[in-house]
Amino acid sequence: MMHIKPRILTSLVLGVYSAASWAMHPFVVRDIRVEGIQRTEPGTVFSYLPVKVGQTMTDAKAEATIKALYATGFFKDVEVEHQGDVLVIVVQEQPAIADIEISGNKEFKTKDLTKALSQIGLSKGRIFDRSMLERAELELRQEYYSRGKYGVAITTTVTPLPRNRVSLSFAIDEGPVAKIRQITVVGNHAYHEKKLLGLFTLTTPGWFTWITKDDQYSKQKLEGDLEKLRSFYLDNGYLAFRVNSTQVSITPDKTAIYITVNIAEGAKYTVSGVSLAGKTVLPKPAIEKLIKIKPGQVFSQKLLTQSTKAIGDALADKGYAFANVNAVPKLDTVKHEVSFTFMVDPGRRIYVRRINITGNEVTRDEVIRREMRQMEGGLYSAKKINLSRQRLNRLGYFSDVNVETPAVPGKPDQVDLDVNVKERPTGSIMLGAGYSSTNGVILSGSISKQNVFGSGNAVDLQVSTGQVNSVYSLSYTNPYYTPDGVSLGYDIYKRNVDASYIGTIADYTSKTLGADVRLGVPLNEIDTINWGLGYEWNSLGIFSDSPPEYIDFVNQFGNSNTTLRGSVGWQRDTRNSAIFPTKGNLQSVYVETGLPGGTLKYYKINYQDQWFHPITSDFTLMLNGQVGYGNGFNGKPLPFFKNFYVGGNTTVRGYQYGTLGPKDANGNAIGGNESVIGNAELFFPIPGLAESKSVRMSVFLDGGGSWGPGDYLGRYSKFSASDLRYSSGVALTWLSPIGPLKFSVGKPLNPKPGDQTQTFQFLLGSVF
Repeated sequence: MMHIKPRILTSLVLGVYSAASWAMHPFVVRDIRVEGIQRTEPGTVFSYLPVKVGQTMTDAKAEATIKALYATGFFKDVEVEHQGDVLVIVVQEQPAIADIEISGNKEFKTKDLTKALSQIGLSKGRIFDRSMLERAELELRQEYYSRGKYGVAITTTVTPLPRNRVSLSFAIDEGPVAKIRQITVVGNHAYHEKKLLGLFTLTTPGWFTWITKDDQYSKQKLEGDLEKLRSFYLDNGYLAFRVNSTQVSITPDKTAIYITVNIAEGAKYTVSGVSLAGKTVLPKPAIEKLIKIKPGQVFSQKLLTQSTKAIGDALADKGYAFANVNAVPKLDTVKHEVSFTFMVDPGRRIYVRRINITGNEVTRDEVIRREMRQMEGGLYSAKKINLSRQRLNRLGYFSDVNVETPAVPGKPDQVDLDVNVKERPTGSIMLGAGYSSTNGVILSGSISKQNVFGSGNAVDLQVSTGQVNSVYSLSYTNPYYTPDGVSLGYDIYKRNVDASYIGTIADYTSKTLGADVRLGVPLNEIDTINWGLGYEWNSLGIFSDSPPEYIDFVNQFGNSNTTLRGSVGWQRDTRNSAIFPTKGNLQSVYVETGLPGGTLKYYKINYQDQWFHPITSDFTLMLNGQVGYGNGFNGKPLPFFKNFYVGGNTTVRGYQYGTLGPKDANGNAIGGNESVIGNAELFFPIPGLAESKSVRMSVFLDGGGSWGPGDYLGRYSKFSASDLRYSSGVALTWLSPIGPLKFSVGKPLNPKPGDQTQTFQFLLGSVF
């Protein structure tokens, strides 16, 4: 019978150590045995032991062994004993989590709450530690607090299962959403509380707050609102303005929140003087022009910030990358005046040593470098670096472009330009179907590659079939046919039109087969001249009820005719985005003409001017004006299928496509050789989707019309303001994965007898 010597026994329950107080004679450990483990590997236990085989075991090491194993969290009980010179570790493992059940949740999906628990270590298959339950409940409450549910109650149940496992159950009573019932501003004298609360994002329940959730308290939103309040006062002269305190209280039933903001406005200050000091480097008059805040004006923090930034940017464009500009105030608290001294420290003049490009696995370095306006070895220029970044973003090849300027070690006057790009797929194969309120059912497909083999060249194959229009085209474009950015492109296409399906346009059919060559010549960063030369073969079809103008044209030129089409255009683009611009201008002039060599000789001129201006950070005003004129040479008419058509969701919404202008005896539109279009549109994000870059709403005012030789009643023979039609309404644009989706609800403001209106207009799917 084996004699078992006295043991060391320590049970660790709920994190409290309890050790027997006895002494043992030290012994040399010849072997170590672990008992009681089911899931844990013996090697894992050995790795935590402070004693190894061949070492001497003591009371201190026994205590250290117990503490080390318990600290792992794997075990809920640890015993240390010895049998002769064999050290025996007896453990009882913590149970494993077999299942986690969440019930009663409606505000959050179960998978989202499960993910939140997993992030704190509570998930299926993990070791269960009862001390984590409190953290788990706290995490779930925080999730609900973020949604304004401050009355949430969580009941946790732990159910033991066979094989040392447990099942966890979280029963949630979400409770009602706490809404902001009142926001009060205390201490305001210069401005009415209603005006100040109009600056806040947080608000009491209203028409759209069920979408925006702005009637639910958020600490981050309140901090943002207080910053808006501070900026408002500082921009209006209240230099000493401060927020003394904010109190947020909730009713006992946790359904209503009251917010009180205590402010001190202070006095309103005017600017008494502005001066420059330090090493200005640039001519003093040039810097003074950049200072937007002037003596005699009411103090404005916004103008002061713009002034320091403008001076800093001007210095950075001259190579002083790390210039420091500070506006030092001098207050006169009696007269309530303030003067500013702009302290200028340009620092060293900085040069760019090297441009390093990373992240481009497909796109060639040369494609990126040819867009760079900051050159290696040149003076640092913030303007050129920003322009380089913009040009790379406009390529459409990258989802992200990051530019950094780290200092060169040991070279205080040099930096490197590190350009890191994140490439996005530039090729697509798309098959789809759509429906247009003017074009009927559309089946479409396209294969395109905007960055073929990383060269920057583009290839597009497009097919679109519709009842009115069908298009088949193949295009190739080389944006850098020459090193200085002259682009060269080719197109071949087939286009069929059957106007009889529209019902509002005079009946005719046409089949066109053509080819083009295009040349784009950049004049500078914003101006481009475009040239084009193409040849078209046209086949026309008319009906018995077609207008006399159509019949006369076919009689004069035949059913088949050709056009040697030349074009020239100028475009100036200063927009900050080609998709959803918020500022800038887009102007273009386009001239198309039928040249000698074809049977049709004509000219068309179109001028367009779009202007975008940010009203606020969320609202953008767009003004658009467009005029067009065309005619034939030598007394010949403009081909009727080249006429201008006004009306519809791209010109004057609320009226049916192409119907604003001359009409035939059947009341169908025949278009005109003159057109005028004007649009005013205010764009803003959809409530609740302010961060989305793919969808926005707008309210609009449209106007326009077309004129020609006249219709069967002699109307619309020349431009007349009385013939202009106007409409207003709301619109929505969504850049969806299948293509642009456009919807509008327009109300004609001055319809006349014979006008064909259409309140709701839309475009679904991708149309080429």
